[in-house]
Amino acid sequence: MKTPILALAGISLLAGTAALAQPGDRSPGPMTRAEVSQKAAERFQKMDLNKDGVLDLADHELRREQRIARLDTDGNGAISKAERDSAREARQERRAQRMAERGQSADAGERRGRGKHHRGMRGWHRGGGMMAKADTNGDGRLTLQEFQAHALARFDRADANSDGTVTQAERKAAREAMRAQMAERREARRAERAGQ
Repeated sequence: MKTPILALAGISLLAGTAALAQPGDRSPGPMTRAEVSQKAAERFQKMDLNKDGVLDLADHELRREQRIARLDTDGNGAISKAERDSAREARQERRAQRMAERGQSADAGERRGRGKHHRGMRGWHRGGGMMAKADTNGDGRLTLQEFQAHALARFDRADANSDGTVTQAERKAAREAMRAQMAERREARRAERAGQ
């Protein structure tokens, strides 16, 4: 049962962990280990919806219920096409506003592959594996200590000169290295499938 729990939790956790470990455009300046640890703790507290001190399937279910309640604007227990469309438009408006605040054009994200379909799949591809790595005792639940340790391990990998601070250049290099690793894995899977 722990693998499904981690896979489901990973979908929710991926964005937070990745952003903490290798802060992207959201944190353009240098980031220290202490800041990453603090942000990980803050993110954990927000994600621990039932406040039981662990991230698990119960938190995932609560998050799902909250999402449904937020989308179900007429309160009938079902999400209509109109409600989905309205939520999508609101998301796109918020995204456009954030990008405008950063001085980016709204279509810049689309060119980088952050379209609506890709965005939703991001956590699915990597989340379960990342969370399995973070779950050091293998119990299918993440504690604050495991969550912070995972974020700090990713931070340390990005901190090329080991000075306790990850710069924008180090973040960029870490992202490029991660993309290269992912491309290698994709090619290996394709070759494996072709050989079968």
